[in-house]
Amino acid sequence: MALADLPQHVGTVFGPSSWRTVTQEEVNDFADLTGDHNPIHLDPEVAARSPFGGTIVHGYFTLSLVVPLMAEIVEVTGVTTGVNYGLDRLRFPAPVRVGARIRVLSTLREVTEVPGGYQAVFESVFEVEDQAKPGAVAVMVLRFLG
Repeated sequence: MALADLPQHVGTVFGPSSWRTVTQEEVNDFADLTGDHNPIHLDPEVAARSPFGGTIVHGYFTLSLVVPLMAEIVEVTGVTTGVNYGLDRLRFPAPVRVGARIRVLSTLREVTEVPGGYQAVFESVFEVEDQAKPGAVAVMVLRFLG
């Protein structure tokens, strides 16, 4: 959609994106990058004895996957700069097991004019295949400048 048309799409649900499998190698790499080496994410033997029954994906790694997944379902044209402005709410209702497949549905909740463009609020739900509760729900604030 064109940047100028963004306000007309409030209430629109975008997606779902394609399914994406989260691998142990990716989780290990994320742990190394962030310094979060909690065994629940990295040690299959320790994690098997946990309530989760196996290793789980870092919540913030799950959140970071919003970038490639949303790129599949939302495109705003006529933008010279697009930035993350912040989060209004972030929850991790259920763990995402390593090896699970996730996808994103995103609803455009609000659009307000800002100097040079628009601020958009998207509620993104990270569905986990064969799991009732989502792995994450994020109310994200993005700025699109033209």
